[in-house]
Amino acid sequence: MQDWLAVHEPGIRLSTFLSVLIAMMIWEVASPRRQPSQSRDGRWTANLLMVAINTGVLRVVFPILAVGTAEVASAQNWGLLHAWALPPWISVPIAVLALDCLIYGQHVLFHSVSPLWRLHMMHHSDLDFDTTTGVRFHPIEIVISMGIKMIAVLVLGLPPEAVILFEVLLNGTSLFNHGNVRLPDGVDRVLRLFVVTPDMHRVHHSIYKAETNSNFGFNFPWWDRLFGTYRAQPATGHTEMTIGLEQFREPSRLSVYRLLLMPFIDQTGGYPIARKVQDPDPSE
Repeated sequence: MQDWLAVHEPGIRLSTFLSVLIAMMIWEVASPRRQPSQSRDGRWTANLLMVAINTGVLRVVFPILAVGTAEVASAQNWGLLHAWALPPWISVPIAVLALDCLIYGQHVLFHSVSPLWRLHMMHHSDLDFDTTTGVRFHPIEIVISMGIKMIAVLVLGLPPEAVILFEVLLNGTSLFNHGNVRLPDGVDRVLRLFVVTPDMHRVHHSIYKAETNSNFGFNFPWWDRLFGTYRAQPATGHTEMTIGLEQFREPSRLSVYRLLLMPFIDQTGGYPIARKVQDPDPSE
């Protein structure tokens, strides 16, 4: 099983990514939740180019990635789950939940620490919110995130099949929950009990810091509810809310070149969880 994963993991991830991406793009054109404020061509090109850049950077920085790390841990019997010798039907769900909680905590951390926010604000600087926003991350953030996951995989001894399942889920749900798509209110209310929906995550991309500091989850919505960071709706409504960051409102500043330089040359605008610069809650 592990040899099969090692051979087929890149193909599984790429085919899933392309399938979900194309499906979401078609859905966005057919039934958009909001009218785009910017041309899709320039944004899609910049955002999707980041996928190629980030993939290349990861392959250069790490000789193996999270799944490869899980294979090493499994072969050496490293980590807590190997010590407990749990059957796959228990260890795989535990591993997926543990990784998802880790990504939630990491997301909060990137909003809390100024140097990390400098990296993460590239993701929030998008002036529109659609499925390509879900892949718009700075390469250094991607490297840090992968390093955190690899450490967690080693310490916890997460099984390779759980890690690849989580990576596929994370890629797919990030494309889905950033989608500019319309869901019936009743469907959204039920669906967000089990998965982060576009309406739930869109709140997180509000220009208001009080809303940016909510709905940090990517796969599952339970962590936001458990840790008190859940916000049901934006104060001004989904069609009227302003997407992005107050210090990045000019499209000319959001080219690929400027995005890569953003952490080093641009102002943070007061990173979100710095309470001394917190703007008023728009719902009050």
